Amino acid sequence: MIAHLHGRLFEKQPNRIVVDVSGVGYDVSVPLSTFYGLGEPGSAVSLRIHTHVREDVLALFGFATRLEQELFERLISVSGIGPKLALSVLSGIEPPELIRAIQTADVARLTAIPGVGKKTSERIVLELKDRLPHAAASTPVDDLPGPSLRDDLLSALINLGYHRPLAEKAVDAAIKQTAGGDFEQLLRQALRELAR
Repeated sequence: MIAHLHGRLFEKQPNRIVVDVSGVGYDVSVPLSTFYGLGEPGSAVSLRIHTHVREDVLALFGFATRLEQELFERLISVSGIGPKLALSVLSGIEPPELIRAIQTADVARLTAIPGVGKKTSERIVLELKDRLPHAAASTPVDDLPGPSLRDDLLSALINLGYHRPLAEKAVDAAIKQTAGGDFEQLLRQALRELAR
């Protein structure tokens, strides 16, 4: 069972990378949140790995953080959710927002993720509400940024043409750096994050 890969980034495409470890290329599926954190081909890469084995397939799924991996493993334990859909969920929503959506039973937010219908969203909330990763479960919902301001910022960036996962990352970074800021300050900071 492969649990960790450390090597050089050989090839990079959204949701799929090839990691060269001592001359052996490992094909690894990754969520967009991990993809955007990777360097250019040739740079060093270190990923946590979930090895998925079926009769006809041996697939590797890579994650930048332990939280992403734990959420992925919880998601594939939900009936009707396979690894590809779990990866789509993590690509369509940042881990802190996914946790908040599950904790607050925000089915509408989960249904906004491409490929996730209402029944699947309800199943995710029902089956994972009490089974969130330990680190996530200990984060009170109140400590997470308020949904209305965050949603407004996200909407503004998406309307400017940014992809949702990238916009979510920028908004979260802006909220961390400009705690207590108003909409305009946070939007300016989010745009600075996207310009990096």
